[in-house]
Amino acid sequence: MELPLTELQLINNSSLFQFDCPNCDTELVHKVAQLLLTGLATTCIDNTAGDPFRSYASVAVPLRKEMVDYLTERSQNFITESIVGTVEAVPNQQVEVSDDPAEIISDFMDEFGNIKRNLFGRVSGWLLSENREDKIDDFAQDMETDNFWPIDRREGISAIFIKNVDLKRKFHCGEKYESAEKLHEHMTKCTYRKISCENEGCRAKFSAFGKDEHDVVCAYKMVGCEQKCGERLLRRDMDRHCITVCKMRMVNCPFYQIGCESAFVQSELSKHCQEFLSDHVLYVLKSVHKREVLSEDELEARRHMLKESDSWDDLSESKDVRSLTWAVKHLEGKLKRPESDRENANTVS
Repeated sequence: MELPLTELQLINNSSLFQFDCPNCDTELVHKVAQLLLTGLATTCIDNTAGDPFRSYASVAVPLRKEMVDYLTERSQNFITESIVGTVEAVPNQQVEVSDDPAEIISDFMDEFGNIKRNLFGRVSGWLLSENREDKIDDFAQDMETDNFWPIDRREGISAIFIKNVDLKRKFHCGEKYESAEKLHEHMTKCTYRKISCENEGCRAKFSAFGKDEHDVVCAYKMVGCEQKCGERLLRRDMDRHCITVCKMRMVNCPFYQIGCESAFVQSELSKHCQEFLSDHVLYVLKSVHKREVLSEDELEARRHMLKESDSWDDLSESKDVRSLTWAVKHLEGKLKRPESDRENANTVS
């Protein structure tokens, strides 16, 4: 059986270059590295299920080596198996091969886990139990905490697996060079090279091609307020800012509880209190004199009396019920006092 000409050319040409660019999609590498830890935890749990003489930790080291060897072999053979599978396929029948390295490697880990699962671990009731899932999560967390399999080592292995199964070169660079100097020159500008976010406080790392995509969602990027108040703040603080302190946020009138149902942006509070001062004063008068059961005409007369005073405009400085209530009572008392003094003078005379 002959390989397709394009694949033969690829294999022959690759022998001319000895220096491969090692760069892969950084986020995918990290994802696969996390899958490796979960896969190892799963295999350890299922391999020792129901066995009182062996702990998860006691089999972790040998199973880790076996799993890496298995994944290495399966990933190295993946391209050949895919090519052969395509050639041997029934004519006019399309053979679907996943192009997601994480999915492919995850399938390999499932295969390895099935091989290492003991008799008790093959019982369907165990495989579906919540207790199993909890143990897997706990053991994976323990290994992460104890640095049993460091993330940098897992990422290094993951990059190799990804390159082995990424047929379409969608997730790794794949460039090859005949000298170390040319490879070094390439790696300084490779779009798959790992870079760090430049925003202060952000610890994200990603491939260079993903910089713009990360930038539009980075929680540590300084951005302008979404409500156009003019403030600049961290993107992660945007929701809290817009809800609590933004001067362009919508707020209810502070006199809402006694009758004013207006809503406006925070920055227009003073303007609203000036324009609706007359209404606010009337609401306050109704509240202050509610026990006297005054008629609408009597309340209007009191409001008119306050309007005629020189201190009317000063009332607009009171921007809440408590302060305006105090100001209205004070002004009412001051305006009534001269009238009482005149009545007392007439009585004496």
